[in-house]
Amino acid sequence: MFRWLLLFILIVPALEIGLLIWAGNLVGPWWVILLILLTGVLGAWLAKQQGLETIRKLQTSVGNHELPGEALLDGACILVGGAVLLTPGFITDAIGFMLLIPATRSPLKSGLRRLINKMMDRNTITIYRK
Repeated sequence: MFRWLLLFILIVPALEIGLLIWAGNLVGPWWVILLILLTGVLGAWLAKQQGLETIRKLQTSVGNHELPGEALLDGACILVGGAVLLTPGFITDAIGFMLLIPATRSPLKSGLRRLINKMMDRNTITIYRK
């Protein structure tokens, strides 16, 4: 897992820089800067809207004495998506929007759920339940 994270940290910024330079040459640097600012503002607004909706779902499930697992997973995806959208770049923006938009977040959550279950089976993580 650490190797994948290290590769992600090294490769994605290099790809982002190359893509930003390519886009700057194609449409001009001011348009690229404007697009970066626009996706940051749109991402912050979307993260706020989705976060508030997730908090409401969390409160409802806790009020109904249910485990809020789905809402917590949504919250984690929204948190990561919002943070990634604040970093400049087209690749990270695409990942961030995928994590913030409910229609694209759903398949990612199922993959994340499978990964968590696999890690629990291997005893690499432990989740305590009451």
